Amino acid sequence: MKNVILFALMGLALVAAGEYQSWAFSLTILNLCLISAVMALGVNIQWGYAGIFNVGIMGFAALGGAAAVLVNAAPVPEAWAAGGVGILASGVALLAVIGLIVLIRRKTSGQLRRYATIIAVIGGFFAIRLVYDPAVEAIESIDPAKTGFLGGLGLPIIFSWAVGGLFAAGGAWVVGKVALGLRSDYLAIATLGISEIIIAVLKNEDWLTRGVKNVSTLQPAVPTAIELQNAPWFQDLAAWFNTDVIPASGIFVKLSYAVLFTIVLLLILWLSEKALKSPWGRMMRAIRDNRDAAQAMGKDVTRRHLQTFIIGSAVVGIAGAMLTTMDAQFTPGTYNPLRFTFLIWVMVIVGGSGNNWGSILGGFLIWFVWIEAERFGPIVMELVTSGMDPESPLRINLMDSAAHLRLFLMGAILLIVLRFSPRGLIPEK
Repeated sequence: MKNVILFALMGLALVAAGEYQSWAFSLTILNLCLISAVMALGVNIQWGYAGIFNVGIMGFAALGGAAAVLVNAAPVPEAWAAGGVGILASGVALLAVIGLIVLIRRKTSGQLRRYATIIAVIGGFFAIRLVYDPAVEAIESIDPAKTGFLGGLGLPIIFSWAVGGLFAAGGAWVVGKVALGLRSDYLAIATLGISEIIIAVLKNEDWLTRGVKNVSTLQPAVPTAIELQNAPWFQDLAAWFNTDVIPASGIFVKLSYAVLFTIVLLLILWLSEKALKSPWGRMMRAIRDNRDAAQAMGKDVTRRHLQTFIIGSAVVGIAGAMLTTMDAQFTPGTYNPLRFTFLIWVMVIVGGSGNNWGSILGGFLIWFVWIEAERFGPIVMELVTSGMDPESPLRINLMDSAAHLRLFLMGAILLIVLRFSPRGLIPEK
């Protein structure tokens, strides 16, 4: 009953936002809450199931966003003609260098293996750059104001959700192979650093995703408001509800996204619950609670950690692709640890780590407070300082700090929950 009440209160908060602010605004919050809940589920799979402390969530979300560009953006024939062959050749050369390094590591030993590996890495780097650099320069010179990149496959953007999960899973495999053997604090530093590397690549490799120039030509997953306003069937529907076509079209678009995102969230929740209650889920919790005992019982802890790390990152990648789909644009500059790492961790901790329903509640609650605090911060500060002199330095300082009220609220909520309900609002059973 407690859980039902908590979700009911969250629903009432969204209804109140629609009633007293606007339904378009409330539905936008709902869609972002759904995406945040999916990300929180991914982190809960890693931390709540296996105790993996991953603070590189931002990088995996960005890989999902990049997948939307590579799947949906229209291909640029001129760019492919100018440097496509060079990019493909450099990719083949990279695979050849990797294969050579693997062969050296397997067939040699001692000092010979060390020096041969160093020579292969340095020689391969310069050999690849001989092909790669001219190709990149040629691609980025093709109408850089509008294109300057290869584009994508021109497929429906909804396919990018699965591709985003695959991209994030592939990135997690590489990161896991490098970092999962580290202690938890070193793992956190490593994942954060690698996620920053991913963002740096997406910002600077214009030929791939236009970098900081952004990609704003993505096609939406549902009909646009303009298309709906010109559609006779929608005009008849608006007339039947006795409402204006223009605001109704915006609400219809947001409702359509809400339906799609809800389907994805429920599917991932169902799979997560099945996994948690399976023998695999019990094994993962045993590894989380006592790694040494699980290892003594014959469990391959490193392999299972890698498995869980990949699955959780794939879920985050799906959410990243969903976010880019809703925005209909990819902006690498907006990916920052505060939004895509810290907030997601607060969602999992406040909701209840180890409990999938708790992660969903935390995703909704924290994102709702985060958005509303920005709107109500100046109002609250105005009330608090209403009795002060308008020229008072204290009042001026408080009003200038109103925009940061939501950071204070996040810390306050986290501290209160950890004090009075340390296992979260919906604890793990």
